[in-house]
Amino acid sequence: MRALVAMSGGVDSSVAAALMLEQGHEVVGVTLKQWEGPDGAMPVSGCCTLSDAEDARRVAAQLDIPYYVLDYVEQFTEAVVEPFAARYLEGLTPNPCIECNRKVRFTALLERTEALGCDVLVTGHHARIESIEGVWKLRRAVDGTKDQSYVLHMLDQAALARVRLPVGEMTKVDVRAHARDLGLRTASKPDSQDICFVTSGDYRDFLRDRFPDIETRGDVLDTGGNVVGHHDGTASFTIGQRKGLGVAVGEPRYVIDIAPRDQTITIGTYEDLLARDCLVEDLVFTHESISDGERVDVKVRYRSEPTPDSSPNRRPMAVHVPRPTAETGTRPDTRDVRRRVRPWRRNHRRRRSTKHVIRRGRADRCMRSVGLQPTARAISRCAGFLGKR
Repeated sequence: MRALVAMSGGVDSSVAAALMLEQGHEVVGVTLKQWEGPDGAMPVSGCCTLSDAEDARRVAAQLDIPYYVLDYVEQFTEAVVEPFAARYLEGLTPNPCIECNRKVRFTALLERTEALGCDVLVTGHHARIESIEGVWKLRRAVDGTKDQSYVLHMLDQAALARVRLPVGEMTKVDVRAHARDLGLRTASKPDSQDICFVTSGDYRDFLRDRFPDIETRGDVLDTGGNVVGHHDGTASFTIGQRKGLGVAVGEPRYVIDIAPRDQTITIGTYEDLLARDCLVEDLVFTHESISDGERVDVKVRYRSEPTPDSSPNRRPMAVHVPRPTAETGTRPDTRDVRRRVRPWRRNHRRRRSTKHVIRRGRADRCMRSVGLQPTARAISRCAGFLGKR
């Protein structure tokens, strides 16, 4: 069997290629170039960078397999980047990685699989695909903490039949151990969690550079409609955001509504933020769609435990989520958490305060003795070093 392996330059795709070779298959490695800087070069920060492509090339050379870089910048910009910015301007919070898999990566790679004479497409996603009585099923990964099945939800029966996910049967620890055994350069490489086209690490910088007019000043309102502050653009906020609101009222406040047309942000308490229902859009069923009124499990965060839909008579495509609690795997009330941990924090600081003060004093004297200016940061770092001796 001839396999096309999507190599991102990370440890998962590197091991996926190695596993297919170990199983006796012919392997071809490819990397998609999806974003480029003003000079046409691949980005140097974020994910899918120039160094990632170089890591993928070196792993391919080490495994002695052919390797290619495919240019999909134009398709990626149209299908992912432009909708990403548009959604923020509408007051929504998009997930570009989902759209990348849906509209670019798998579409492009499945087309290339056939064009390059390959039988299957292999990726390093942590998920599993099973065939049961002729029906292909998408399953969660063995390693629940790294499960990525949610980003593959758009794969239909035809796609699932041609995709293989070898690392989905392994834990992340096992994947790294296998890479070390093979001597792969990506064995200890950290996982990338950045957006490839947001090179600064802050999506707001990207939006400002691409849409300078987004910084339209507006009002911050409370739940009663009273103006309690001002902001410099609704695109800088997302529902549930707590930090960076520019408003101090004595207790935590969260963004509970964004109205781009009115240029207003509404903030409220944690209780105001909670919602019992949500409308699910763009559903894709790998085999059969659910019937009206059928109960489903809902995950509000990809690492949370599935929560049963508790609505007895719900509309199609709408689900009812029980009130978030620690037991359901969703976010507990942070005020309760702080109350539980605060006494420990006070005691912890009290126990180490005497020795810490002594070390800081020694650090201050050492630095002054050699003519260095003892700034607060320098003293702290020096004190930490003295504590290890």
